[in-house]
Amino acid sequence: MTSMIRKQALVLALAGLSGTAYAAGEAKNVIFFLGDGMGPVTVTAARIYKGEKQLAAAPGSLPSSERATLTMQTLGNAARIKTFSRDGQTTDSAPSMAAYMTGVKMNNEVISMSADTLAYKPDGTQFINGEDTTCAATGNGTAATTLLELAKAKGRAVGAVSTTRVGHATPAATYAHICNRNAYNTIAEQSVPGHPRYNAALGDGIDVLMGGGQRNYLPLSTYPASKRTDNVDLVAAMKAKGYAYADTATSLSALNTADAGRVPKLLGLFSPSEMAYELDRVNQKLDQPSLSLMTEKALDVLTRNTNGFFLMVEGGRIDHALHGSNAKRALEDTLAMDKAIDSALAYMEKKDPGLKNTLVVVTADHDHAIAFNGYTKINSPILGKAVDYQTGQLAKASDGKPYTTLVFGNGGRPNTSASSLVNSEDGNKPWIAPVRGATRDDLTNVDTTNDNFLQEVGINLGTPGSETHGGGDVMLFAGGAGAKIFRGTMDNTKVFSKVREAAGL
Repeated sequence: MTSMIRKQALVLALAGLSGTAYAAGEAKNVIFFLGDGMGPVTVTAARIYKGEKQLAAAPGSLPSSERATLTMQTLGNAARIKTFSRDGQTTDSAPSMAAYMTGVKMNNEVISMSADTLAYKPDGTQFINGEDTTCAATGNGTAATTLLELAKAKGRAVGAVSTTRVGHATPAATYAHICNRNAYNTIAEQSVPGHPRYNAALGDGIDVLMGGGQRNYLPLSTYPASKRTDNVDLVAAMKAKGYAYADTATSLSALNTADAGRVPKLLGLFSPSEMAYELDRVNQKLDQPSLSLMTEKALDVLTRNTNGFFLMVEGGRIDHALHGSNAKRALEDTLAMDKAIDSALAYMEKKDPGLKNTLVVVTADHDHAIAFNGYTKINSPILGKAVDYQTGQLAKASDGKPYTTLVFGNGGRPNTSASSLVNSEDGNKPWIAPVRGATRDDLTNVDTTNDNFLQEVGINLGTPGSETHGGGDVMLFAGGAGAKIFRGTMDNTKVFSKVREAAGL
């Protein structure tokens, strides 16, 4: 098959127009992409931002930046997803991802447990001590089976990849069960075959686990940043069970992941806690892998299993940038995830032409309080100030000052504390943050496209990082085998049922 014919076949498969009526259970391979906090405004803004980059590289290649296309939006089926949790009109990431993975509506901060599980004690304190759990072994809910566990029970390969630490809410919801998401040490232990807390439902172990989180796997005796309290080396324990280990992009690239004899299973931990934002990974030339590289390496390992596989890939730091009201980093990380989707589609088209046995789902766990506002002129920079579409001049608020196209309903501002004034992930460069007070700062001469510009906020909730999630519905895109059943508006718990149906789990 020529590359052109193969590409056309992939387009037809993604659009659900290939003529094949995929039956339930046809998708023996599932790739589930999760953009943490990637609500509709973030997706739209990222598409425009991609268009700006395309036009800068190839002037005239688009009529305007708004007409760019994200790879995720080429998937031929779409739905809207309700995200509320059992106890929250606005969810946090733990129960929202767990709803996708288990079909159970949980309380905020609970990971893959029954609906009655509580994350807090009656006195309002969390069931944690440091980063260890204090959840009782019984009496506070039971484990809810996940899609990853169901796939493992079917003899399929399984994996989870994220730009957050591997024990963060989204990846943890695929393989762990805990009453409070902040027990990172305990979550790590559940991933280690042979550990007393190991999750036996994982059988011989997760085949691929990659992201950040060294401080929850390495002991204090050899790793000063460790949060462990027992001096147990979980990395060594996983190596003893046959895992190949990588801690840099260089070492990951060097692994022959297609060779089962050399890499039977793969553990990658590339940072103490969260991995770097994509903008900083590139600008600072950090030796951390891109999400695309991690995805491709994961697929090298997982596609060796002829029974099929389940892979979850998270663009996790989209959420963190939005919490910081730092739209530029959020958009860069969204585009990095979109590149990973493109890489996965290209990879699987070679392995499974037309995606006849592969389902690809892309969605978000929740929205954020970001807004796209103003009557801005076509082809205006999405990170810039609003430009009136009639006059071509800066649009002005009632105070006579300009405002940006992207703003946040709430968030934080630097205060007098030293740590709030600078970006610790970018060499302690100062934040550029318009004051939220009785009067607004004049942005006329401010470069709102600067890496460290923080969008204006309507309600000041504290310091940078304090912006909240949003309660709005999010988008879901699906392509490949079984994708036609993803349409309409549905609760997040129903996504579990549909993936399970498509994959025959």
